[in-house]
Amino acid sequence: MNRFRLPNHLVVEEGIFNDIPGCMRDVFPKLKRSKTIIVTEESLAGLFKDILDEIKRDFPASEIYLIKTSDYDSAVKLAKYIAMNEIKLVIGFGGGTVLDLAKFAAFVSKSQLISLPTTLSNDSLASPVAVLGTEGKARKSFRCTIPDAIIVDVSVVKNAPDRQLLAGIGDTLSKYTALYDWKLAGRKNGDTVDDFACMISHMALESIMNNERKDLKEPDFIRRLTDALVMGGLAMEIAGCSRPSSGSEHLFCHALEEEHSEQVSVPHGIATAMGSYAACIFQGRDTGKIEKIIKQYELPVKPSANGVTEEIFVRAWQEAAATRPDRYTVLNETDLSDGRLREIYRKMEEVF
Repeated sequence: MNRFRLPNHLVVEEGIFNDIPGCMRDVFPKLKRSKTIIVTEESLAGLFKDILDEIKRDFPASEIYLIKTSDYDSAVKLAKYIAMNEIKLVIGFGGGTVLDLAKFAAFVSKSQLISLPTTLSNDSLASPVAVLGTEGKARKSFRCTIPDAIIVDVSVVKNAPDRQLLAGIGDTLSKYTALYDWKLAGRKNGDTVDDFACMISHMALESIMNNERKDLKEPDFIRRLTDALVMGGLAMEIAGCSRPSSGSEHLFCHALEEEHSEQVSVPHGIATAMGSYAACIFQGRDTGKIEKIIKQYELPVKPSANGVTEEIFVRAWQEAAATRPDRYTVLNETDLSDGRLREIYRKMEEVF
């Protein structure tokens, strides 16, 4: 039987960053007296100075810790600093890069963790996985803690660039092919598939695919996207792995990030949505449904518009499986010849 934990709080409100201790006092009445570290990056410290100052006032025994890179060594360094200074509470304030590092450091140092996302670009705000840089350009997924609380300030998130919110939609949409790959691995490779985790992940997907109101800045949409990303994270916590949210489309994304970062820089969620379209073809499924959703949300998945040339597209798919060799997906049994991949690239250029 799987053992998993859930956040004590999930709050999505306007201006909620101004009263974090208040919204958590039912579970953590002495929270504001805890020795606290607020993890963020320099650009955000300047952009959100007033908000961070307010958070510091709410937590008198707090300090701000600025990160420069999101790699394993930096995360371990932060964890050591937290442990050596007997810090009890970690607050991650930022996007996926910041939240992943804060999650891993809190996990290693056995501290409480609050996730304060400034955008909704992927499911790192809730997932029990931290993607950190290792050697060279390589990045690896590390098991870590799920946050004790996830607090989303609508007034902050709605001012995030549209491209970041679209990336969050793309990361959710990629579950369409990820779930298929996981079930395929169960049938063909003997992998354990958790039905409950699949259900939660599918609910996240459906909440975005069946949404009729697509104004990215509407509070109702921000709540819906938050719920979808949180459900994706919880599905991973229940499963004990990232398979409910990560399949062949994510391996394509990893290949772009690890092997072609000098030529292209595509937001994670956009890259996974781009990969989902091709993965859907590899899986022998009708692309109509996923194509419709991509066009309705106007997700920018056209490869050339993201700097992904035909050559890079072909190489990335051929390199994808090697980025996570222990993960069985449709890539283990499909045709990845140059000719077929070039045909898919040209189809995507035409369709999108």
